[in-house]
Amino acid sequence: MALSIGIVGLPNVGKSTLFTALTNKGGLAANYPFATIEPNVGVVPVPDKRLDRLAEIVNPSRIVPATVEFVDIAGLVEGASQGEGLGNQFLHNIRETDAICEVVRFFSDPDVVHVAGKVDPASDVETIKTELVLADLGTIEKAKPRLEKDAKRDKNAAHKLEVVNQVEAGLNEGKRARTLGLTEEEQDLIYDLHLLTMKPMLYIANVDEDQLDAELADIDGVKPVPISAKVEADLAELDPGEAAEYLEALGLEESGLARLVREAYHLLGLQSYFTAGELEAKAWTIPIGAKAPQAAGVIHSDFEKNFIKAETASFEDYSELGGEAGCRAAGKLRQEGKDYVVQDGDVMHFKTGVSKK
Repeated sequence: MALSIGIVGLPNVGKSTLFTALTNKGGLAANYPFATIEPNVGVVPVPDKRLDRLAEIVNPSRIVPATVEFVDIAGLVEGASQGEGLGNQFLHNIRETDAICEVVRFFSDPDVVHVAGKVDPASDVETIKTELVLADLGTIEKAKPRLEKDAKRDKNAAHKLEVVNQVEAGLNEGKRARTLGLTEEEQDLIYDLHLLTMKPMLYIANVDEDQLDAELADIDGVKPVPISAKVEADLAELDPGEAAEYLEALGLEESGLARLVREAYHLLGLQSYFTAGELEAKAWTIPIGAKAPQAAGVIHSDFEKNFIKAETASFEDYSELGGEAGCRAAGKLRQEGKDYVVQDGDVMHFKTGVSKK
């Protein structure tokens, strides 16, 4: 499962510069609103030093990291939900993403004009939150006549209408739908509305270089990830050795991309497991709490249906003991069944039956 993150932000907050650096794509970055007219899409590897270690052990023909899809979406302005700026084009482009990542301007470059005339992170966040809330209210307004009609003859539709009315009331108070405490069943009932404020939110604080280790206040209850788009742009131009030296000189252990992906995984409740052999060493993304058959199903649906068992070693044991043979000799290669809950970093080899035709 590839993780898709829609990157949003007001014009000139450094959103497209950050996207260009993160994806090394050389996209359209300009010092004026709406430089990104169509959504840029970049699929980038998830940094994971554990995968590099597995490759050292098994010497595979190829290394296949997990991936994240970043979608750089045209900057919106106040009034977008009513058609200002690029309006609903912006809103349409983020409906299919797994999460929304908002870039908030903290940096103080006087040469880059702020759309509101001054740097005010709290105001910027409130502007975008308001536009997303208004967009969702518009979605509900369009859906309610049909829902009210269906509710008169169907009990499930009546329950759905109750949930929609609850969400509408919360939105009218300026709250995001995700913060309203809906049960999993209630969220499933209104999933087909694809409400934007139901999506998990990440915040990137685009800071000056000397603010990268600053302690920033929470934004809407979420700890922002401090990243300097300028630093990331510089890193994108360097080879791995030079990039490592640059990070060390800045006192950083990892790039902004690595921090962003880790926070996104945490927010969405995801983790990685690995397969390793002569053909390839590969990272696979699964939900935290997934059982072994589900993990196998990420490789191929038949693997889940015909799951028998999973030979499993922790990454720590696999690394320390030099691979599968060492784990087997030390009794660290476990035979796990269908009820095994996969742990982050597990190295797995699945045994499956033959599909019945």
